[in-house]
Amino acid sequence: MNNQHRNGHIHHTLQTRHLTMIALGGTIGTGLFIASGSAITTAGPGGSLIAYFIMGLMVYFLMTSLAEMATYNPRSGSFAEYGSRYVDPALGFAMGWNYWFGGAISVAVELSTVGIVMNFWFPHIAAWIFSLIAFLIIFTINYFSVRAYGETEFWLAFVKVAAVIIFVIVGIAVIFGLLGGHQPIGFKNFTYKQAPFVHGIPGIISAFVVSGFSFQGTEMVAIAAGESKNPKHSVPTAIRATFWRILLFYVLTIFVIACVLPYTNKNLLSSNVQDIVKSPFTLIFQYAGLRYAAGIMNFVILIAVLSSANSWLYAISRILFSQSMEGFMWKGFRAVNRRGVPIISFLAVSLLSLGLWGLQFIGPNVYNYLISATSLGGFIEWLGIAISHYRFRRGFLKQGHTLDELDYHAGLFPFGPILAFILCVVVIGGQNIDAFAKLDWSNILITYMSVPLFIIFYLYYKIRHHTHLVPLEKMKLK
Repeated sequence: MNNQHRNGHIHHTLQTRHLTMIALGGTIGTGLFIASGSAITTAGPGGSLIAYFIMGLMVYFLMTSLAEMATYNPRSGSFAEYGSRYVDPALGFAMGWNYWFGGAISVAVELSTVGIVMNFWFPHIAAWIFSLIAFLIIFTINYFSVRAYGETEFWLAFVKVAAVIIFVIVGIAVIFGLLGGHQPIGFKNFTYKQAPFVHGIPGIISAFVVSGFSFQGTEMVAIAAGESKNPKHSVPTAIRATFWRILLFYVLTIFVIACVLPYTNKNLLSSNVQDIVKSPFTLIFQYAGLRYAAGIMNFVILIAVLSSANSWLYAISRILFSQSMEGFMWKGFRAVNRRGVPIISFLAVSLLSLGLWGLQFIGPNVYNYLISATSLGGFIEWLGIAISHYRFRRGFLKQGHTLDELDYHAGLFPFGPILAFILCVVVIGGQNIDAFAKLDWSNILITYMSVPLFIIFYLYYKIRHHTHLVPLEKMKLK
């Protein structure tokens, strides 16, 4: 997407610190604060560490792939456009629809979660009131400007990062008996019963699923790149900083939890925000003697949920705008106001998200099916990113260019995108292995609904417009 459009002008106001926090904050949420314990139960302390490390490596390769494309061709709504340009317009169409509609459902889910989290403190007030207040907050933030979004996300992410750092410090102090008045725990839980590796390779693969969901959202940095002041500098810097911080935070967090809580602890299986008292973070803070641990973690989770809703609303408005610019959606979505916000796209996805949120009150079964239908959407986008980068690099060299022309180039090509592709397939396939073993077709359909829906989007556009794989030598690189 060019910077100038006849319908408006996208403002380039995001700075490197915004992009770094957007990428980092996008991966720190309820998946880490609550669900991370289930990976330890499934794979044991050693298996879960391996799973998070490998998944972190895969995310790194995906992000470097995005960084190479985003610095050469920065676009707001990037990866769907990359799919169109470097693979097949039908892929870009399917990726765009998959992402913005799945994102709208994610906003709705996060709004519902806000209500649940707030009921921890105010159980007698209807949850929907808090959900609507949260919607008004994120709507206002995104309505004003991308800089307002960037600044808000920076500080929300800062709170989450601070919580993780404090948790790691407290956890290490607990391990060595420096807090809580307990004897040093040491590393005995790493060899407790079947630990460190529980359920072998299948256990590690199952932990891939949990860890994969934890990393969802990192790709938003590429969307924001299209509105950054200097993407050639800020995107690579944000990607490099994010990878090491993510890996450090996640690996250290899993290490601390695995040391303090044995994998047999039943509380580790909890993955519901209603069970905040069973969060590994809460349990370890309580073990350290921290008063009001549950309340503190509930506040952090509230910040995480607001951050997620805020980011999704921003991202899907840009994806819808991008789809319109590519000719996949109504031209009216191209309108940009004087503050640089794609206003019609933003209003459309805001109303859609609010409508989907309200659907739970009139059709709860439909609402739950929609959540299931988009649960694998993020991994499908990652598959598309890996394929797009593989094709981009081949087309770039095929047209006589050299790597020296790239401001940033992803290392270990083609190993990186190929590994990312394979691991995404493993994660998608491993979502519900038990259902396949039992031939539970109803459960299979609910779990894997995202896949046939994506294929339908792809085939619809391909058949209707007779699209083909873009030849490498004819690929429009910019």
